[in-house]
Amino acid sequence: MAYVDGFVLPLPTSNLESYRAMAATCGAIWREHGALQYRECIADDVKPGKLTSFPQSVNLQPGETVVFSWIVYASRAHRDEVNDKVMKDPRMADFMKGTDMPFDGKRMIYGGFDMFLDL
Repeated sequence: MAYVDGFVLPLPTSNLESYRAMAATCGAIWREHGALQYRECIADDVKPGKLTSFPQSVNLQPGETVVFSWIVYASRAHRDEVNDKVMKDPRMADFMKGTDMPFDGKRMIYGGFDMFLDL
């Protein structure tokens, strides 16, 4: 069954177009190196909760929105192979510095997940 890396991050709405450009570049690189899917989604119906919510998870500030994204791989081993190639790709060098990013990476949540149901 497939393996998924998932991400939730706060994005200043003023940086939407620069984030879209960065994501398009990164997505093309991930796909070129073997990722099966690369998806980026912007919050549409995401309300703050009383105990938990997407906005609370990233400490959403005024003027920001939530981005939810994921990358699909054939397996965890495949993910590790793809990510190793991506991290060595020279086109990723500027992104890897972490400076001048269109979002606050310290508030990004991410992790790897085994898919256990796929309908």
